[in-house]
Amino acid sequence: MLVGVVPLRGILELHEKGGDMAGSEKSTVEYTVTGMSCGHCEASVRGEVSKLAGVEDVQVSAADGTLRIVSTAELADDAVIAAVDEAGYTAVRA
Repeated sequence: MLVGVVPLRGILELHEKGGDMAGSEKSTVEYTVTGMSCGHCEASVRGEVSKLAGVEDVQVSAADGTLRIVSTAELADDAVIAAVDEAGYTAVRA
């Protein structure tokens, strides 16, 4: 058996799951969001931001006015700001 050789099936499974052979590094970005006042506001922001490609986790706090995103891909600020805008709020990178 060859050491370090990955069967084709394993490569295909990684590709289908969006992974790569080196593993995926996660990125965390934070934004300040204005205009939120309740749990419904948080849910709206979370829902829109979760639609962005690569987003793995979204934490939103109306009380603190914060948005924290963990992703497997680098997110463009414009895309995040547009998603928050779609939810009805304003965001700036913290």
